[in-house]
Amino acid sequence: MDPGRDHEFAEFVDGRFTALQRFGYLLTGEWHQAEDLVQSALTKVWFHRNSLRSSAALESYTRTVMVNTSTQWWRRKWRGETPTEQLPEHRAQEQYGSIDDRDLLLRALATLPRRTRAALVLRYFEDLPEAEIAQIMGCSVGTVKSSVSRGLARLREHELITAISTPVQKEA
Repeated sequence: MDPGRDHEFAEFVDGRFTALQRFGYLLTGEWHQAEDLVQSALTKVWFHRNSLRSSAALESYTRTVMVNTSTQWWRRKWRGETPTEQLPEHRAQEQYGSIDDRDLLLRALATLPRRTRAALVLRYFEDLPEAEIAQIMGCSVGTVKSSVSRGLARLREHELITAISTPVQKEA
């Protein structure tokens, strides 16, 4: 074990945890699952940190692990009904249009297939180039382009294309 790598990994976690958590939220649609996803991914990355050459590789590898882990979780998830004694409370109507738009966008993203959703999140929310997205997702650049195109077409059906046409600013 290299103490320098341990320190580099700790700095990476301190500096990028919030951004990774946001990325996880966009992949899963739920904050508690996003937290679990980040923790699981960082645990997996921890064991491979010494084989990674640079901090950029650490970032890319972490995102790859998050996408793959999210996909595995989704495949295992049972999608049936869960009986309850009481119906859940309905959300109060939000007062602000931007919050409504964000909620509609997240709901529309949740309807997309996982890989299409991941491609859109990486492209428009993380503002990554197509080549890097292809590397993270383990596919070709053409697959990324077609996934993004299909995803945008589906979001157009929800009339939400303007909500994601401008990339979100990354946290430092």
